[in-house]
Amino acid sequence: MTQTTLADTSTDIVVIGSGIGGLSCAALLAKYGFNVIVCESHSIAGGAAHGFEYDGFKFDSGPSLYSGLSYSPSPNPLQQVLAAIDEKLPCVTYDTWGCCLPEGDFDTSVGAEQFCEVLEKLRPQAKAEWQKLQQVMEPYADAAVALPTAALRLDLGAVRTVGKFAPKMLRHARNINKLTGPFSQIMNQTVSDPFIRNWLNLLCFLLSGLPADSTNAAEVAFMFADWYKPNVKLDYPVGGSAALVNALVRGLKKYNGELMLNAHVEKILVENRRAVGVKLRNGKTIQARQAVVSNASVWDTLKLIPESAISPKYRRQKQATPECDSFMHLHLGINAENIRTDLACHYIFVKDWELGITAPQNVVLVSIPSLLDPSLAPSGKHVIHVYTPGNEPYTLWQGLDRRSDLYRKQKQVRAEIMWQALERIIPDIKQRCEVTLVGTPLTHERYLRRHNGSYGPALRAGEGLFPSARTALRGLFCCGDSTFPGIGLPAVAASGMIAANTQVSVNKHLAMLKEIGY
Repeated sequence: MTQTTLADTSTDIVVIGSGIGGLSCAALLAKYGFNVIVCESHSIAGGAAHGFEYDGFKFDSGPSLYSGLSYSPSPNPLQQVLAAIDEKLPCVTYDTWGCCLPEGDFDTSVGAEQFCEVLEKLRPQAKAEWQKLQQVMEPYADAAVALPTAALRLDLGAVRTVGKFAPKMLRHARNINKLTGPFSQIMNQTVSDPFIRNWLNLLCFLLSGLPADSTNAAEVAFMFADWYKPNVKLDYPVGGSAALVNALVRGLKKYNGELMLNAHVEKILVENRRAVGVKLRNGKTIQARQAVVSNASVWDTLKLIPESAISPKYRRQKQATPECDSFMHLHLGINAENIRTDLACHYIFVKDWELGITAPQNVVLVSIPSLLDPSLAPSGKHVIHVYTPGNEPYTLWQGLDRRSDLYRKQKQVRAEIMWQALERIIPDIKQRCEVTLVGTPLTHERYLRRHNGSYGPALRAGEGLFPSARTALRGLFCCGDSTFPGIGLPAVAASGMIAANTQVSVNKHLAMLKEIGY
C-alpha cells in the first residue's frame, strides 16, 4: 500500500481510520462517486484486522473466524460491501473447530446436526433441548436476515430502500420486535440444561464481548441463520485478514479514493457547529466539502472534537460509555515437523464455567490458519495466534513503562494461561517456537490507537441500542464498533455501509442494491 503525499488539500469526505468499518464506508462512498480520503495513523491499514509479517510468518492481528464471505448474495454485510465494490475475496472453506472445555476435549462444527452428536456423548439428556432451541430460533433467524443491511440508511430515503423489503419483513413482524432485546429472554424460555446455557453464553461472548443477558438477540439469530443452515461452511481468506483489508483498499482506490498512511488526525475542524475537515499531527489540513466520518472509538473520537463544538452534557454522556476489557495475544511461528495430523484450525478453551464467561483469563481462542493457507508460514512451519478475547483488564497495565522489567515480567505472567491452553493442544509447543511475540492492552492502545485497548463499548441489550452513525455535530458521522449495530466484523462493515448510504441519493442507493442482487 502506498502512502499519498501529505499536503493541504480538499475532498468531499474524509474518513478517520482504516479499520474494517472505515474502509467499508470509504470504499462504498468512492463507488458512489464521492472524492474520499482515508487518514490512517498507523503504517498499515486495517485497524484491529490488519495483518503483519515477521521473519517470514504472516500473522493476523485480530479476527480469525469468518463466515458468509465465500458466496453472494450473503447475509454478511462485509460480503455485501465487497460485492458492491466488485471485489473478490478468495477463501478456503472448512466446518470444524476444536473445543477444550471443562467437560473435555472434542471437535465440533457448524451445522445443526453435528452438535447433537457432541451432546449425545457429553449430555444425552440435553439433545432434545438443543433441537427444540433450533426450532425456536428458526423464525428469529429468518427475521434477522429478512432485511439486508445494505438497504439501511438514516434519513427519509429509507422509506424506499427499506420499504422494498416491507412484504418480507411483515411476515416476521412478531419476531423482529423481540430481536432488539437480550438473547437471554429467548434462551431462558427454552433452555435449562447447564451445558447448553454455558455454550450459548460462550457464543454470545465471542459475538459481542458480553454474556447472553447482555447480547442483542438479533446477533445470535443472525449467527443461527449463518452457522446452522444446511451444508454451511466457515471461511478463511487466502492471505489472512490482510487479504480482506487489501480487497477493501483495492476497491477504494479502484474508484479513485485515497489512503493516507502515517497520517495521524490531531483534530476535527469545526466551523459554525459543522465538521469541515481534519488537521493532521504534521500541521497539514484536509478540508471536507460534505462530511467527516470517524472510524475511531467513541472515546477517541471525542478527543478529536474541539471542546466548544459540542455541549458538555453530550461529551459527558458519550465519555461515560461503558467499555469492554482488552486483550492478551501470543503470535507464534513454530516448527511443524512431526506435529499431530488431526489439528483443527481453531480452538476454544474455557478454564472454568463457574467463574463466569467474561471472567479475566477464563476464555482463550487459538487460531492456526496456516493449516488452511500454507502460504502464511515458511515450508514445514505453522503460524499460531492465541488470544484472550476482550477479558484482559486494562487497569492491570495502566501506567506501566513498556521498557521496564515489571512490564516484561507481567507479560510473562499474564501470558501463562495462553500457553496452558495451547499445551493442551500441542504439548511440546514451547520447544517448537521460532518466533514468540506477546501483545498486551498497551500494545492495543499503542498500535490501534484504542482507548484503554478496549474491545469496544459494553452496551447491554435491552438498555438501548448502539448509537446511530449520526452525531450531535453536523457533518460528522461515525462508523465502527462504537456505532450500530456494534462489535464484530459483520457489524462494523454494516456500520460503514449505513454511514455511506445515508450520504448518497436514494436512486444511487437503489442502483447499488440491484447490482448486488437485491
